[in-house]
Amino acid sequence: MTTISKIPVGASGRTASRTARGGSARPSRGTGGPLARLAGTVLVIGFVVPFLFALSTSLRSPEDVAEHPLALPFHPTLSNFSRAISAMQYPRSVLNTVVVTGGSCVLVVVLGAMAGYALGLTTLGWSRWAYRGFMLGMGVPLFVFVAPLYLLMRDLHLLGTTIGVILIYAAMNLPVAVFFYTSFVRTIPGELGEAAQLDGAGRLRTFFAIYLPLLGPVTATLLVFVTLMVWNDLMIPLIFLQDPDQRTLMVNAYSLLDERIVRPTDLFPAALLGMAPLFVLFVLFQRRMVEGMSGGGVKG
Repeated sequence: MTTISKIPVGASGRTASRTARGGSARPSRGTGGPLARLAGTVLVIGFVVPFLFALSTSLRSPEDVAEHPLALPFHPTLSNFSRAISAMQYPRSVLNTVVVTGGSCVLVVVLGAMAGYALGLTTLGWSRWAYRGFMLGMGVPLFVFVAPLYLLMRDLHLLGTTIGVILIYAAMNLPVAVFFYTSFVRTIPGELGEAAQLDGAGRLRTFFAIYLPLLGPVTATLLVFVTLMVWNDLMIPLIFLQDPDQRTLMVNAYSLLDERIVRPTDLFPAALLGMAPLFVLFVLFQRRMVEGMSGGGVKG
């Protein structure tokens, strides 16, 4: 016996009848679509135009820029880049920046994940106060701690060392990491940790075997944030690294500025060279970063 299903009446019935005839039920588009595309176009133009202007100026001679500031590089030259590479000690500066950024990211991820794991699973009163203490650290401006940090690094004999700068960056970004990890750990079902403990796993093994792999999306987001902050920072390495051989990219780019005059043909190539390694890094690992950041929104 063949059963004939009834088609509901009303608006849903008309939608079902159009679908049955081979048509597709298209969702109605709100007015936010064109506005969102327009806002995205404006943002892209706002980011691309300054970049193209800096690149165009970097490929022109100083005389040409002085005569026609907004002209195109009809006779491009790489002399500005070669001069900036030599003045910035570019290979050494890139290595110093990579070491400082990598060391800071490792400390922030390891210490932040372990602190978030402990605070996220602990329900005692002291854990709430400890969490609030970390959150207070997010709202204090950096310049407030510059003088005490300088004296502390001097007393610890870490002034002018790369390790001291890495420790400063780790302490600066640790409150953000604790906030990220604690919030995410509290969303993980507690049955996972209880099952691991029933199998004989201790707290440390449960963290590395169960919780740390689940923290991948938060770690990807945190790494992007910390990398951008440390790589582009000028104040900390400028104050705490006096040796020219230890300077980072941003400090050496800043050293090209003259006290009396600003030369765009020196400033723009230095700025582009400073962001080039970071841009290449994000291009190479773009897929992994997007997968990691978007993985937090999918739950099984």
